[in-house]
Amino acid sequence: MFRPRTPVEDRWFDDEAGPVVRLYSMTRGRTRPVEEGLFDLISLITAKEPGPDSGAVPADVLDPEHLTLLAWCRHEPLSVAELGSYTDLPVSVVRVLLGDLYDADLIGVTRPVPLAELPDERLLRDVINGLRAL
Repeated sequence: MFRPRTPVEDRWFDDEAGPVVRLYSMTRGRTRPVEEGLFDLISLITAKEPGPDSGAVPADVLDPEHLTLLAWCRHEPLSVAELGSYTDLPVSVVRVLLGDLYDADLIGVTRPVPLAELPDERLLRDVINGLRAL
């Protein structure tokens, strides 16, 4: 038989887990970072130290998730995949949040070298053989 839920039963959070926040609310409905293709899974993220002439960061940029990402990459560079794992957030959400931090000039990004720009293996072998011949 149907019985209405009490206010205690109708809560949208669990005492142990805390309040549930929808992922789209963390990203304010965005699904992609502003700079498309900047955050590869293996791109290394480093938190920048605020300089003397860096202005105040807008309050709407630094949500708790942003602060968590900054804290993780403050001591050593971490990849986007690692940040997703450490924060227990989907990589797509991490990319959007990192895009916000990048726009605010709070992080630096080191992208991997594209395979097309790497030297040819044959060229490297020729160089090694030439060095051995000396």
